[in-house]
Amino acid sequence: MSLVIAVDGPAASGKGTIAARLAAEYGLPHLDTGLLYRAVGVGVLDAGGSLDDEAVAESVARALDASHLSDTERLTSGDAGEAASRVAGHTGVRAALLEFQRAFAAQPGGAVLDGRDIGTVIAPDAPAKLFVTATPEVRAMRRWKQLTGRGATIAFEEMLADIVKRDERDAGRGAAPMVQAADAVLLDTTDMGIEAAFDAARRIVEAARAKHGL
Repeated sequence: MSLVIAVDGPAASGKGTIAARLAAEYGLPHLDTGLLYRAVGVGVLDAGGSLDDEAVAESVARALDASHLSDTERLTSGDAGEAASRVAGHTGVRAALLEFQRAFAAQPGGAVLDGRDIGTVIAPDAPAKLFVTATPEVRAMRRWKQLTGRGATIAFEEMLADIVKRDERDAGRGAAPMVQAADAVLLDTTDMGIEAAFDAARRIVEAARAKHGL
């Protein structure tokens, strides 16, 4: 069994930062699966298409490769996040990206993936699963500080409304909603700084390694 670490949770919960730190800690490749959907959304917009046009979105998804994930500043913008949440609801897009994600998780030695359905759909047999969350208000404040720090102009109330809307959309999304896997460990980062959150995550992974002899 390889050390596959599945890190799920809602937007701005800290899951991406935690996953990246875990990947560095264990020397594993890391995939922020949310960037895949963001890249598809941005690709659709760049092509002048509609985010609601499943055929166009699926075409962009099937042409996706690693080079499309390099512009992280653009892909982590608010507009890209909204676009990602919309195109991720298309069955064709999910099908196109499912194989990509599963192949990444199946690499010899293991991998770290973060998203919203890694532990339930992409890598249900992963030995280490975390579900990272925080209150909507704290997550909205984190994202608001991130975006305004880059010069974006957005009200906190607007950011909070966006976080709540995305939570509702993700929780009700078809066959692969955002839900904590039955065997995932809940990590609430509401009152944690990144160091405390990472330390808690590392201890969860160490417990999983001990359990599975990894």
